[in-house]
Amino acid sequence: APQLLAEVAAAAAAAQGAPLAALGAALVLVAASVVAVRSFNGGSRTYKDGENTVGNEYDAWTEEGVLEYYWGEHIHLGYYEPEELRGDFWPPKRDFIEAKFTFVDKMFDWGWEGPATGPKRILDVGCGVGGTSRHLAKRFPDAEVVGITLSPKQVQRATELAAEQGVTNARFEVMNALDMTWASDQFDMVWGCESGEHMPDKEAYIKEMTRVLKPGGSLVVATWCQRDLAEGETFTDKEKTQLQFLYDEWAHPYFISYEEYGRIMERTGVLASVRAANWVRETINSWRHSIWVGVFDPWIVVFKGPRMWWKVIREIVTLERMHRAFDCGLMTYGMIRSSKEKPSGQKGGATRRLEPRAA
Repeated sequence: APQLLAEVAAAAAAAQGAPLAALGAALVLVAASVVAVRSFNGGSRTYKDGENTVGNEYDAWTEEGVLEYYWGEHIHLGYYEPEELRGDFWPPKRDFIEAKFTFVDKMFDWGWEGPATGPKRILDVGCGVGGTSRHLAKRFPDAEVVGITLSPKQVQRATELAAEQGVTNARFEVMNALDMTWASDQFDMVWGCESGEHMPDKEAYIKEMTRVLKPGGSLVVATWCQRDLAEGETFTDKEKTQLQFLYDEWAHPYFISYEEYGRIMERTGVLASVRAANWVRETINSWRHSIWVGVFDPWIVVFKGPRMWWKVIREIVTLERMHRAFDCGLMTYGMIRSSKEKPSGQKGGATRRLEPRAA
């Protein structure tokens, strides 16, 4: 940046008869552009191990209210049918929030392999403000749904919304998904929707969810992934730069491929019927759709002042970069499901009380 400014200053000094004010304005514009480019090329919310970066960021987003205002109760992408689309740029012909409810139903139908009556106990890992937990609790009123997150503010908000909506069979706790406090074999379904991105140890993430899953239960994971690499292949320098920005902007330690998630599940030795798929076409329109939602209704941001304006500009840049990364194949939308094998001769029994992990 200093070299660039020096070159501009030299060119300005060489200009004959140019108004001083115009030259000064040009220098200010160049300097601002350099600062903006540098800012947008570096993440503002880098994941830091041991500092609860993820929980702190979601605390801040929850308190601000902007994310919930635009994205509703579901902090995840939506599901779009081909006939609902109007090209890659224009907003789809459906409600942004409703697309998220559709996604939850599609994910459940794809991931649940148990009886048609549904699961009796569901664990929502990385529950956000509880939108999915409450939706599943309403769909299965006889089920017990538990949502966990690292964010105390999200737990508070999720609990408030459950009370407002009269949902009594869903509750929420602050808990580390890599070290859950429950005994093994507790849940009929373990659900991880867009939480794996934030996990610093993907293998431990899968293993811990598998541990608390009952034999015969279903594990389903939806997560942003990077493309799978062939043996000996590496990402290009450009791809590494793109990925690093996506890691650093929203507190992601790293991504893996959805194929690798499938391999991790297979390595547990107790998960069977592993299936992995790429739902990028069903979900990619969420990125630009979310931008259009803000364009059509900007007022909550307008009245929050310059600091929020700058933050939202960064979010728009990130949303567009996400869209492009998914569109070019650098990123994929992984859907991975499996079921936990029952020991030989074991039959499904009654659901016990949720038990704590032994000390």
